[in-house]
Amino acid sequence: MSAQTYLAYDYPVLGVFWSMLVFFLWIMWFVLLFRVIVDIFRDDGLSGWGKAGWTVFVVVLPFLGVFVYLIARGKGMGQREMDQARAQQEAFDSYVRQTAQGTTGTSSADELAKLSAMRSRGEITDDEFRRAKELVLSETGQARSAADTRRSGTVPTSTGR
Repeated sequence: MSAQTYLAYDYPVLGVFWSMLVFFLWIMWFVLLFRVIVDIFRDDGLSGWGKAGWTVFVVVLPFLGVFVYLIARGKGMGQREMDQARAQQEAFDSYVRQTAQGTTGTSSADELAKLSAMRSRGEITDDEFRRAKELVLSETGQARSAADTRRSGTVPTSTGR
Protein backbone atom coordinates (compact mmCIF):
# COMPACT_ATOMS: atom_id res chain seq x y z
CA MET A 1 0.00 0.00 0.00
CA SER A 2 1.13 3.52 -0.63
CA ALA A 3 1.81 6.18 1.98
CA GLN A 4 -1.42 8.00 1.11
CA THR A 5 -3.49 4.89 1.79
CA TYR A 6 -1.87 4.51 5.19
CA LEU A 7 -2.47 8.19 5.92
CA ALA A 8 -6.24 7.66 5.76
CA TYR A 9 -6.02 4.86 8.29
CA ASP A 10 -3.47 6.53 10.54
CA TYR A 11 -6.11 9.18 11.26
CA PRO A 12 -9.46 7.43 11.98
CA VAL A 13 -11.45 10.62 11.39
CA LEU A 14 -10.10 10.80 7.85
CA GLY A 15 -11.07 7.15 7.30
CA VAL A 16 -14.62 7.89 8.48
CA PHE A 17 -14.76 10.95 6.23
CA TRP A 18 -13.76 8.93 3.14
CA SER A 19 -16.23 6.16 4.01
CA MET A 20 -19.03 8.69 4.40
CA LEU A 21 -18.09 10.41 1.14
CA VAL A 22 -18.12 7.13 -0.79
CA PHE A 23 -21.43 6.15 0.81
CA PHE A 24 -22.94 9.57 -0.03
CA LEU A 25 -21.81 9.35 -3.66
CA TRP A 26 -23.17 5.81 -3.90
CA ILE A 27 -26.60 6.93 -2.64
CA MET A 28 -26.56 9.97 -4.94
CA TRP A 29 -25.81 7.72 -7.89
CA PHE A 30 -28.91 5.61 -7.18
CA VAL A 31 -31.07 8.73 -6.73
CA LEU A 32 -29.88 10.03 -10.10
CA LEU A 33 -30.41 6.66 -11.76
CA PHE A 34 -33.99 6.37 -10.48
CA ARG A 35 -34.80 9.97 -11.41
CA VAL A 36 -33.64 9.31 -14.97
CA ILE A 37 -35.71 6.12 -15.18
CA VAL A 38 -38.79 7.93 -13.83
CA ASP A 39 -38.26 10.75 -16.32
CA ILE A 40 -38.01 8.30 -19.21
CA PHE A 41 -41.49 7.00 -18.41
CA ARG A 42 -42.91 10.44 -17.55
CA ASP A 43 -42.09 11.90 -20.96
CA ASP A 44 -45.23 11.82 -23.12
CA GLY A 45 -43.34 13.01 -26.20
CA LEU A 46 -41.14 9.91 -26.26
CA SER A 47 -42.46 6.92 -28.19
CA GLY A 48 -42.68 3.44 -26.70
CA TRP A 49 -39.60 2.33 -28.64
CA GLY A 50 -37.73 5.41 -27.48
CA LYS A 51 -38.61 4.64 -23.87
CA ALA A 52 -37.56 1.03 -24.30
CA GLY A 53 -34.27 2.06 -25.93
CA TRP A 54 -33.37 4.59 -23.24
CA THR A 55 -34.33 2.13 -20.49
CA VAL A 56 -32.15 -0.62 -21.95
CA PHE A 57 -29.28 1.84 -22.43
CA VAL A 58 -29.56 3.07 -18.81
CA VAL A 59 -29.86 -0.44 -17.36
CA VAL A 60 -27.19 -2.17 -19.46
CA LEU A 61 -24.62 0.65 -19.35
CA PRO A 62 -25.75 2.63 -16.31
CA PHE A 63 -22.94 5.20 -16.01
CA LEU A 64 -22.73 5.97 -19.71
CA GLY A 65 -26.51 5.75 -20.18
CA VAL A 66 -27.32 8.17 -17.37
CA PHE A 67 -24.68 10.69 -18.41
CA VAL A 68 -25.72 10.58 -22.08
CA TYR A 69 -29.39 10.93 -21.05
CA LEU A 70 -28.59 13.96 -18.89
CA ILE A 71 -26.62 15.59 -21.70
CA ALA A 72 -29.21 14.83 -24.39
CA ARG A 73 -32.44 15.35 -22.47
CA GLY A 74 -31.52 17.11 -19.22
CA LYS A 75 -33.22 20.42 -20.01
CA GLY A 76 -36.49 18.69 -20.87
CA MET A 77 -36.15 16.67 -17.68
CA GLY A 78 -36.30 19.84 -15.61
CA GLN A 79 -39.23 21.19 -17.62
CA ARG A 80 -41.23 17.98 -17.14
CA GLU A 81 -40.50 18.13 -13.40
CA MET A 82 -41.82 21.71 -13.23
CA ASP A 83 -44.91 20.83 -15.29
CA GLN A 84 -45.75 17.95 -12.98
CA ALA A 85 -45.28 20.10 -9.87
CA ARG A 86 -47.51 22.80 -11.37
CA ALA A 87 -50.22 20.25 -12.25
CA GLN A 88 -50.12 18.81 -8.74
CA GLN A 89 -50.42 22.30 -7.23
CA GLU A 90 -53.38 23.14 -9.48
CA ALA A 91 -55.10 19.87 -8.56
CA PHE A 92 -54.54 20.57 -4.86
CA ASP A 93 -55.84 24.15 -5.19
CA SER A 94 -58.91 22.89 -7.05
CA TYR A 95 -59.55 20.32 -4.34
CA VAL A 96 -59.22 22.94 -1.60
CA ARG A 97 -61.60 25.33 -3.41
CA GLN A 98 -64.14 22.56 -3.94
CA THR A 99 -63.91 21.41 -0.33
CA ALA A 100 -64.16 24.97 1.00
CA GLN A 101 -67.40 25.51 -0.93
CA GLY A 102 -68.98 22.59 0.88
CA THR A 103 -69.49 18.95 0.18
CA THR A 104 -72.72 19.36 -1.78
CA GLY A 105 -71.79 22.50 -3.66
CA THR A 106 -75.48 23.53 -3.85
CA SER A 107 -76.91 26.77 -2.60
CA SER A 108 -80.01 27.15 -0.46
CA ALA A 109 -81.94 28.36 -3.52
CA ASP A 110 -81.10 25.09 -5.31
CA GLU A 111 -82.23 23.06 -2.32
CA LEU A 112 -85.48 25.02 -2.06
CA ALA A 113 -86.12 24.48 -5.78
CA LYS A 114 -85.61 20.73 -5.33
CA LEU A 115 -87.95 20.70 -2.34
CA SER A 116 -90.58 22.62 -4.31
CA ALA A 117 -90.31 20.16 -7.20
CA MET A 118 -90.67 17.23 -4.79
CA ARG A 119 -93.79 18.81 -3.26
CA SER A 120 -95.33 19.46 -6.68
CA ARG A 121 -94.74 15.81 -7.67
CA GLY A 122 -96.39 14.69 -4.44
CA GLU A 123 -93.28 13.05 -2.98
CA ILE A 124 -93.52 15.11 0.21
CA THR A 125 -96.43 16.71 2.01
CA ASP A 126 -96.88 20.44 2.60
CA ASP A 127 -95.94 19.99 6.25
CA GLU A 128 -92.72 18.13 5.33
CA PHE A 129 -91.93 20.85 2.78
CA ARG A 130 -92.40 23.58 5.41
CA ARG A 131 -90.12 21.80 7.93
CA ALA A 132 -87.42 21.12 5.30
CA LYS A 133 -87.63 24.73 4.10
CA GLU A 134 -87.17 26.00 7.66
CA LEU A 135 -84.20 23.68 8.09
CA VAL A 136 -82.54 24.89 4.87
CA LEU A 137 -83.15 28.53 5.74
CA SER A 138 -81.93 28.10 9.31
CA GLU A 139 -78.72 26.42 8.10
CA THR A 140 -78.18 29.27 5.67
CA GLY A 141 -78.82 31.82 8.42
CA GLN A 142 -76.42 30.05 10.77
CA ALA A 143 -73.73 29.94 8.12
CA ARG A 144 -74.20 33.65 7.38
CA SER A 145 -74.14 34.62 11.05
CA ALA A 146 -71.00 32.54 11.60
CA ALA A 147 -69.35 34.26 8.63
CA ASP A 148 -70.44 37.68 9.91
CA THR A 149 -69.09 36.81 13.36
CA ARG A 150 -65.73 35.82 11.91
CA ARG A 151 -65.56 39.02 9.89
CA SER A 152 -66.56 41.33 12.74
CA GLY A 153 -64.68 39.47 15.47
CA THR A 154 -67.66 39.56 17.87
CA VAL A 155 -68.97 36.69 19.95
CA PRO A 156 -72.51 35.52 19.07
CA THR A 157 -75.08 35.81 21.86
CA SER A 158 -77.65 33.18 22.76
CA THR A 159 -81.28 33.90 21.77
CA GLY A 160 -82.68 31.80 24.62
CA ARG A 161 -84.57 29.32 22.46
